[in-house]
Amino acid sequence: MINQLKTPTLVGNSVVEKRQELIAYFKNTWSTYESLFSLINNDDAYLLRPEPLRHPLVFYFGHTATFYVNKLILGKYISQRVNSRIEAICAVGVDEMSWDDLNSEHYDWPSVDEVRTYRQQVYNLVLNLIETMDLTLPITQDSLAWIILMGCEHERIHLETSSVIMRMLPLEHLTSQASWQPCAQSSAAPKNELISVQSQKLSLGKKVQDKTFGWDNEYGHQEFEVEEFSAAKFLVSNGEYLAFVEAGGYKNSLFWCQEGLSWLQFTQAKMPRFWRYNQGQYSQRNLLNEMPLPLDWPVEVNCLEAKAFCQWRQQSSSGFVRLPTEAQWYCLRDSVANGQAQETYLPGNINLTDYASSCPVNQHPHGEFFDVIGNVWQWTASAIDGFAGFSVHPLYDDFSTPTFDGKHNLIKGGSWISTGNETLASSRYAFRRHFYQHAGFRYVMSHNPEPEQVAVNQFETSKDICQQLACDFASNTLGYENYGLQIAKHVASLIKPENVRAERLLNLGCSVGRVAFELSQYFQHIDAIDFSARTIQHGVKLQAGESVRYTSTIEGDICQYNEITLADTVQQFKSERILFSQGDGCNLKENFNHYDVILIQHALEQSYDPKRLLSNAVSRLKPSGLLIIVSDYHYQLQTTEKVKWLSGIKVNGENLAGFDALTNQLSENFELVKEQELARVVASSARNFNLSHCQFSVWRAK
Repeated sequence: MINQLKTPTLVGNSVVEKRQELIAYFKNTWSTYESLFSLINNDDAYLLRPEPLRHPLVFYFGHTATFYVNKLILGKYISQRVNSRIEAICAVGVDEMSWDDLNSEHYDWPSVDEVRTYRQQVYNLVLNLIETMDLTLPITQDSLAWIILMGCEHERIHLETSSVIMRMLPLEHLTSQASWQPCAQSSAAPKNELISVQSQKLSLGKKVQDKTFGWDNEYGHQEFEVEEFSAAKFLVSNGEYLAFVEAGGYKNSLFWCQEGLSWLQFTQAKMPRFWRYNQGQYSQRNLLNEMPLPLDWPVEVNCLEAKAFCQWRQQSSSGFVRLPTEAQWYCLRDSVANGQAQETYLPGNINLTDYASSCPVNQHPHGEFFDVIGNVWQWTASAIDGFAGFSVHPLYDDFSTPTFDGKHNLIKGGSWISTGNETLASSRYAFRRHFYQHAGFRYVMSHNPEPEQVAVNQFETSKDICQQLACDFASNTLGYENYGLQIAKHVASLIKPENVRAERLLNLGCSVGRVAFELSQYFQHIDAIDFSARTIQHGVKLQAGESVRYTSTIEGDICQYNEITLADTVQQFKSERILFSQGDGCNLKENFNHYDVILIQHALEQSYDPKRLLSNAVSRLKPSGLLIIVSDYHYQLQTTEKVKWLSGIKVNGENLAGFDALTNQLSENFELVKEQELARVVASSARNFNLSHCQFSVWRAK
């Protein structure tokens, strides 16, 4: 096999030695990738698509070089492109396409020779940069050396994904080489058994001070309490999985989740992707050969197949059989590592040390278990999400965030071709559940029917909700104070014993909740109501102590990713006093009543019947209570029929503007206490803003 260097540390005592280490690692990464592609024996094969959900291999051949150029330009480390055409075509892959949303877009692929020439040009460029760049230690995320490491680790990821696609090419297009030899050993499958694992408390997450490169999703911090469970001694072997296949597992809908059934219907699968069945005999396709099904090798399946097997096996088990969570995998790993750091390399069929294939599941013991590290990746029940404190790297802001959608499950442990960062326990990679990697699984049994995992906290991307989150929680903009804080301060200034008794507040149109949180220290109870459940959910998350993530547009498709918590944004609050509810201001439930203060926060112009909303709200106010209305009076036809507009219309031929309309509606039963203007800034992008002058008026019931 090709000797693989370990991913360089970020620290050292000598800049000269570290530079040489980076040069060696870059060369080792590059040569390994080219060695893999040299297995293809004709250029036409580069343009085939053995996996319809991914690009042809010519894309991946050029993609890793393009990645260097794009990141170097983005970071302003170079000013000129090497080949604009190739860098446009080979920039973005389709690895996250779903099987039911195929992309038929035509690509004008470059020739393989063009890509070979391009790769050599990029190689020379990057090597020269490493040799001449300013280098200080330790290497930090804002340095050029970090981008070089990012490019190396990115290419090592595609070393693995490209090998999966090559494994789907007809063998006639591949030529075996001495440095890419598969395992030749195979025998009967060992009998699997369950081994008890003690309960543990785990603290996961890579620290900024850690000594190795990491992807953004590795950083942060998360605590887990893992209850006692039992885990399979071996990875599920081909022999063990064969029993599921022969029992009609692919035909019995009881074993498959809805997503799995849809996948089965689409693919018509009857066995794992790399199995073959001919004349009553099973065989397995490896990277460079086909062999009789090796019963003692790990089965390689997608997550949906692994989950179906667990459901089948549960029929003959007393507990709940399922895939392990990410935390449970760490329990197994820690039982092997004996407290060694996550950067520690553990032995196994990994890092291209043994074979260009998987091998028997009983060949690499790890304590009481086998193959905790290496052989094949292991599917988990955990959907990937960022740990608390997650933040993206500014030069690769979409590495992880597209996967924070509940549809991508983590794989752990690495495979025979995993190298570099992939071999570290701290690495976190995830794929769609129907995708294939060199991945298998082991099962666990516990008393819990559902996995204990971090709930997916994906980024809010809806533009209007993101703008509301920014209005309520972002920093001051264009010199104007945060809008939600402005409203809260003005309301708080009215809460004095001589003005109003501060017990109950109705915050109608509460949006994402900033005003309610700010005012919770002044009122004993707040009903925070909004018509939209999509906005309410963010207030509920913050109230529960969770973080909220949202995007803000910088320019075009370029976004900034933001994460907020209540503790970081509101100085004083008593969130237990707030009840968030979805509700219609025109038709509130009877229990929403008897308020000392009612704050109508942009609910009038967002209502389908603002007159009715105002009347309904007024009826819920106590005698001498305060009615506070915040509005820009910007009624829109798509929300409110013009006959129901409160203002912005002509009545008896005369103009009726916002404040005059309020006066007409309220003067009989209310007296005006004060009115003033507030400035609301809504950002469309980093350089485009919409400034509104909104009216804040206070009325006291007579």
